[in-house]
Amino acid sequence: MLNTDPNLPDPDEAYARLIAAHDGLSEAESHAMNARLVLILMNHIGDRAVLDEALRLAREGPGN
Repeated sequence: MLNTDPNLPDPDEAYARLIAAHDGLSEAESHAMNARLVLILMNHIGDRAVLDEALRLAREGPGN
């Protein structure tokens, strides 16, 4: 089951780290980095049902 409850001790800091990881990258490099990050995290999760739920939620957008 996908955990959608807040799970980061400092979400603002985590977001800042994500943004900082893109510093100095072109738009294409940034998109490629995001794709690699998604694949790395999908591999880490490793559960098809959880991935399917996450993909559905991401596609629907916030509040759906």
